[in-house]
Amino acid sequence: MTARYDDLRRIETEVGTLIRRVKRVMGERAREVHPELHPMTFFILTHLAKDGPMRAADLSDAFGMDKGGVSRQVQTLVDLGLVERQPDAEDRRAILLAATEEGHKRLEVMRRSRSARFDERLSAWTDTEIESFADQLAEYNRFLADD
Repeated sequence: MTARYDDLRRIETEVGTLIRRVKRVMGERAREVHPELHPMTFFILTHLAKDGPMRAADLSDAFGMDKGGVSRQVQTLVDLGLVERQPDAEDRRAILLAATEEGHKRLEVMRRSRSARFDERLSAWTDTEIESFADQLAEYNRFLADD
């Protein structure tokens, strides 16, 4: 085996570790927003907070989920007071989903908390090291975008 082969396997191993860590962290973030929030429901909330309001069909497309699955996740968010249904001004028959003020507030509190912890953990890295890592990670993701 070559050093390149070994390094590529090492990258695969490290990415696997990163994926497991991200799954754990997403669960923690979801619970920080609300103790009853499931990670998938958390993703829907963050999507609505960033890109909403939108129809349930748009959420289904965005997450590759069937409408029933999205409906159940949305109902949980509505029950928790984090998402609301509102009429579509362009089509009164349609309903739009939007993060509530409470949903936005809880997401912001979680983001500030997580950002402070992340910044603290990487405090030994120089600004140049952080920039370089961010650039390399973005390039890695661009190269593998079709996977």
